Amino acid sequence: MNLPLITRAEEHNERTAIITDAGAFTYQDLLYFSSQIATSLLQNVEDLAEQRVAFLIPAGFEYVATQWGIWRAGGVAVPLCIVHPRPELEYVIKNCGASMIIAHPQFEDILRPIATEHNLRFILTSDPLPNHLARLPKIDMTRRALILYTSGTTGKPKGVVTTHHNIQAQVTSLITAWEWTSSDRILHVLPLHHIHGIINVLTCALWAGAECYMLSKFDAEVVWNRICNGDLTLFMAVPTIYVKLIAAWENASSERQQSMTAGCAKMRLMVSGSAALPVQVLEKWQKISGHFLLERYGMTEIGMALSNPLHGQRHSGYVGQPLPQVEVRLVDENGELVPPETPGEIQVKSPGVFLEYWQNPQATAKTFQDGWFCTGDLAVVENGNYRILGRMSVDIIKTGGYKVSALEIEEVLRNHPDIQECAVVGVADAEWGERVCAALVLHPQRQLTLESLRSWAKEQLAVYKVPTKILIVEELPRNAMGKVTKPKVVELLR
Repeated sequence: MNLPLITRAEEHNERTAIITDAGAFTYQDLLYFSSQIATSLLQNVEDLAEQRVAFLIPAGFEYVATQWGIWRAGGVAVPLCIVHPRPELEYVIKNCGASMIIAHPQFEDILRPIATEHNLRFILTSDPLPNHLARLPKIDMTRRALILYTSGTTGKPKGVVTTHHNIQAQVTSLITAWEWTSSDRILHVLPLHHIHGIINVLTCALWAGAECYMLSKFDAEVVWNRICNGDLTLFMAVPTIYVKLIAAWENASSERQQSMTAGCAKMRLMVSGSAALPVQVLEKWQKISGHFLLERYGMTEIGMALSNPLHGQRHSGYVGQPLPQVEVRLVDENGELVPPETPGEIQVKSPGVFLEYWQNPQATAKTFQDGWFCTGDLAVVENGNYRILGRMSVDIIKTGGYKVSALEIEEVLRNHPDIQECAVVGVADAEWGERVCAALVLHPQRQLTLESLRSWAKEQLAVYKVPTKILIVEELPRNAMGKVTKPKVVELLR
């Protein structure tokens, strides 16, 4: 059978699918180029039969055509991160057992040596494509489709395997919840080796027959220019991007600010995800754009699980309720359901939940309990809405017998007039089990002592939540998705 994504694209033939600096491309263009790429990949075999194809291509039409080409040839797409150094790229290529690498010419120097060393087929996006199209294989929905590597805050990243059926479930859940239609137009500013950019933005847009404007890299001024055009209907980003857009807005002339605000007003939905959204960022963005950002919760292994409503009341600091087709429950350390308003681990069951960690059956088995995926995230339900308390590991600090949420402390510290950004972690301590410690980025020309911070914080936090040690840093360590890497913060504070 043809993949539903392809069948749907055939219905939208002449409509615009992708717009880039290089021009506009229709669904028909996408279908034709992806079938040429699939033909080239097949090279006299009938079906790639789940061979892994790693590819490193900047955001744009070639990225999408390549991803679709891999799927249509029966392969498993393994997108690589454009900012990763060689050792990290090589780790993914070796770990997934890729048989070929596809690269944009700008990445030839870094990837060709890896292909040569491991005897892999190497293809450049600039290589000529065949004119004759092969008969493409019929792809069963239960086949593996995609391997994404988790941001790996602990140990080496694991390959998260999703099937075509998992992807369809993730996409249709969001299309229902957020009411995507073919008249939507979205600006794509997110990395394309991560579920947020691949599923929530790109695949949802193309499934709906919508238009997706792709920027090869994030630039706040370019993003604002696109928003000012006033023809976008949707925008999705991570908190760090909203912070950069706010800074650009604050530096703009009042005339330009009015045009920026007017462009936001024309959109029907703006979403924030991938990391906790600080309340002050949400409030600033609301003043600028008129939008109360929709926060949602998901992860690479499950797609999206919880979301604030498209229509109706959204609450800052909350991630709403389960999405369509998704079941969510909270359990205690013994796997028992917790009573109302009691923190518990988020567990998820849905057709969108991933198949396995690539060639890691132990890790896969460990992460499921009676068919429920154990997220390792702690949450509480208050007035019917879920509030994330943090990772059960890094964001939950056990100090002096208390369980403390690092995210809760960070939210308070960010309101301090001298603090621009912060990361709160637990550092092992013989007396307390863990001490609450904080790495702080201060506003320019500001200074802060531990004593003055503690006396300020004690007015807003229980004393056991107040940091006992601080470290002033120029910037917080982050991974490719802009998430703060807490283990590195712990190392700094040691």
